[in-house]
Amino acid sequence: MSSDVVTLEVSNYIAVATLNRPPVNAVNAEMRDRLIEIFDAATDRDDIRVVVLTAQGRIFCAGADLKQRPDPRVPGQYWHHNRITRETGNAMKECTKPIICAVNGAALGAGFGLMASSDIMMASENAVFGMPEIDVGLAGGAAMIRELFGKSWTRRLMFTGDRIPAAELYRLGVIDSVWPEAELLPAAMKMAERIASKSPLGIKYAKNSCNFVELMSPKDAYRFEQNFTYELSKTEDAQEARLAQLEKRKPNFKGR
Repeated sequence: MSSDVVTLEVSNYIAVATLNRPPVNAVNAEMRDRLIEIFDAATDRDDIRVVVLTAQGRIFCAGADLKQRPDPRVPGQYWHHNRITRETGNAMKECTKPIICAVNGAALGAGFGLMASSDIMMASENAVFGMPEIDVGLAGGAAMIRELFGKSWTRRLMFTGDRIPAAELYRLGVIDSVWPEAELLPAAMKMAERIASKSPLGIKYAKNSCNFVELMSPKDAYRFEQNFTYELSKTEDAQEARLAQLEKRKPNFKGR
């Protein structure tokens, strides 16, 4: 597997993963394997506290590579393809480090799914979003975008293949912010720096909490989060955070 298809740079606890399959960064099996590798490794790497996912060029990701579709006539091939496709998003959601997606252009189909699997979503002014599967004889994607939209918008995107500009997603409250193209990555890096400055343990619990409370009733979710608060209160990082607040200084977190 080539590491060039998604490049990775790490500095000051921030990892920048860049989709690198010109001209449109279409997702193929190699890219999926590389993304899974990156996010699984990020969970275990102490030198990574947050990941910024972006892309080279002016298209974030035009979707799955249609030249690499599985053949339903070959036993097992389609199911293997589907399994790896699912695991790409799972690797992002299960990664204990927050993922900021800096969408620097069109994010369609699988590209839209990559953004939807991230934690904080930012986009450039020229970015557009859509689920064009209906136009290429496929179906799929509702599971990826249903957390972002209500019933009507989810169905509109699935039924029409419409491309929606970043400004509209911002108006709907789907994405965090919209930036001029040249300002997007610096803005994402600034957000990453803020997150990287927090307690690694606190962030780990916070992401885990966000993932699981979505599956619970409000009562159970609150009780679940209280368990995390209790466990965090016994850590060195929690004690350091309290002392730093009282002493009006920057905390020195050690991740324990």
